[in-house]
Amino acid sequence: MMDILISNFSKHLSQAIDTAKETIFKTPNKSFNNVLICGLGGSGIGGTIVSQLVSSNSTCPIVVNKNYIIPNFVDETTLVVCCSYSGNTEETLAMYENAKSKGSEIVIISSGGKFIELAKENSHNFIQIEGGFPPRAAFGLSFPQIIQVLAYYQIIPSNLRSEIYEAIELIDKEENAIKLEAKTIAEKLIGKIPIIYADALMDGIATRFRQQLNENGKMLCWHHVIPEMNHNELVGWTEKNETLVVLLLRNSFDYSRNQKRMNYNKETVFSKYASNIIEIYSKGDSLLANFIYHIHLEDWISYYIADFKKIDVVEVDVITGLKDFLSKV
Repeated sequence: MMDILISNFSKHLSQAIDTAKETIFKTPNKSFNNVLICGLGGSGIGGTIVSQLVSSNSTCPIVVNKNYIIPNFVDETTLVVCCSYSGNTEETLAMYENAKSKGSEIVIISSGGKFIELAKENSHNFIQIEGGFPPRAAFGLSFPQIIQVLAYYQIIPSNLRSEIYEAIELIDKEENAIKLEAKTIAEKLIGKIPIIYADALMDGIATRFRQQLNENGKMLCWHHVIPEMNHNELVGWTEKNETLVVLLLRNSFDYSRNQKRMNYNKETVFSKYASNIIEIYSKGDSLLANFIYHIHLEDWISYYIADFKKIDVVEVDVITGLKDFLSKV
């Protein structure tokens, strides 16, 4: 099932654009001083990635919140985007109630559940997407909607919408090569602990990769970003460890000084202590296309790891158990 969902990523992106075009929003009668995007896990990572994608051209600050409690600055001049694929995410519902009590403009992105009920009851603008998938596999359906919402509210330029089409064309063209590279990388990660490093602008992409390795591959790993890790974690590299594999997520647009840092880290530090170093380069003419290329390639890596390990890639029983526990307390 998961392989089919990953294969359908470009179709989901295209479907998301069609869904947004068919959605009618009420026109806002005010401007906004800031944006808060609320969501967790597979529903929340899109907000993190979008906030970094548009950091250089948004008209106001965009903050991503992954907790029960929202920041104190949220008020009636805040645009709050609540992302919950199931529509029943406990923490996001709590953030929603807090934002509603402060008079914020609220937009909901969900497939159903309590959130769609609340949207209709309270006349919020909302986008309803197709349901029935694991939230992490619905990224292609939900991620573009955050871009659509921010463009509609004139927080970001509308040209990003066209860049989604560029990304769709790119990954369709490169699909066979992407799967081949992903399978080759996955083989090198069996029985290892991956350590993911990326330019700071790619923090959301690195987080997504880590989450996919956790959920799909059922493995522990960690990630950090450059230059911050050069001020702390770099010092931790002092002992040879054959279980560690470094994965460098790289792009032509990485900040020049960070590219120099990555090269130094690779050649002077990681090569001494890790069992292997794998550099993963993206493709694309736009920043968005490069982001989506990374996401698709790394989703396939997580799938092939599960396939090699012969485990159920969809199963997340420990998370379900936690949710069952919380529902009773």
